[in-house]
Amino acid sequence: MDILRDPRAIALLLAASLTIMSNATISPGLPGIEAMFSETPNAALLTRLLVTAPALLIAFVAPFAGMAADRFGRKKQLIFGVGLFAIAGTAGLYLRDLHILLASRLILGFSVALVMTAQAALLGDIFAGEKRGRFMGYQMSAVNFGGFFFIAAAGWLAGLNPIFPFALYGIALLYIPFLQRALPDSHAPEPTGHDGPGASGGEPGWLFTLCLTILLCGLTFALFYVMPTQLPYFLASSGHEDPKLAGLAMGVVVLAAGTASLFFGAIRRWCGRAGTPAAGYVFMSIGFWVLHLSGGLPVIGAGAALVGIGVGIVMPTFVAIALDVAPPHRRGTVSGAITTAIFLGQFVSPFLSQPLIDNLGYRTAFFIGAGVLALFVPAVLVGFRRPRNESGVTA
Repeated sequence: MDILRDPRAIALLLAASLTIMSNATISPGLPGIEAMFSETPNAALLTRLLVTAPALLIAFVAPFAGMAADRFGRKKQLIFGVGLFAIAGTAGLYLRDLHILLASRLILGFSVALVMTAQAALLGDIFAGEKRGRFMGYQMSAVNFGGFFFIAAAGWLAGLNPIFPFALYGIALLYIPFLQRALPDSHAPEPTGHDGPGASGGEPGWLFTLCLTILLCGLTFALFYVMPTQLPYFLASSGHEDPKLAGLAMGVVVLAAGTASLFFGAIRRWCGRAGTPAAGYVFMSIGFWVLHLSGGLPVIGAGAALVGIGVGIVMPTFVAIALDVAPPHRRGTVSGAITTAIFLGQFVSPFLSQPLIDNLGYRTAFFIGAGVLALFVPAVLVGFRRPRNESGVTA
């Protein structure tokens, strides 16, 4: 049976699609929201924090949420997190104090940490091997295409009223009955050792592999988030000041990533566990190198597309490898660690890229990014190789 006919897979994809909404959904309405609260001291800063605050809280909460999923059950945590997501997300429709609204965004970040860690742990419990790889590709596509839809819808709603995009978070409530029916009650498997070689203690050397995965995940997101945070300014500095062009460029990145992710399962089958992220980093590195060449729109579009393809191949790798190597009873914990790396990478990205751009310019910064990504290729080829069994054959 095709994986997309499995109700459990659909439920997990719906849960994953919510996470893309945590930050960017309200972005189109920010100028109007700032105007609504113009009498509040520091309104400009506080309004912008409405977008970034959830990511920072997710980064801090995710490890604890992952441990909670291991201890108290994945499904219960997921359902609770989705409900809290809807309540906190829609709060902007009726809250009329900017500070309280900011507090609701922090609660939203807490809910996203619950959802992401429980969803990833359930994924590890339900799917294995090739099916898990295929599902990771579908999930990345769902996140990208879902983000494209939600941001487009938010832009239309913000044109009617700046607070209307908050209503999109209410979609989560519609998911809960289906999630309740489709997902199994799942607790962390006991470390009995009966689930196959290495099941009780994870793959040999799993802790090193996991640490490398977490490090690369954070660095990759820090580099990738140069696109949404710096690409609009790069376009403007190149004489392309129309904001629609920046939106088009990011649309190219999202669509390229979503399309590439659809083939993640096949790519992983062809290239292997280490070769798949290596191929993704090659695409990302070439994309950054192309961006440094010229300010022409076709070249920038090509670079953006290459970066998107690379991200679509690389990003599903992190959770897939973490679930592959970790002990089954630690899946919630490791998914929390990966989630923290993702959002810390997002948060620190401007702090890493802006000094380079200020001192060296956009093109040199893109060139340095290309070089760093190229260094990741041998790192994953060596670090993500499957261990050899006692007979010397790669497992």
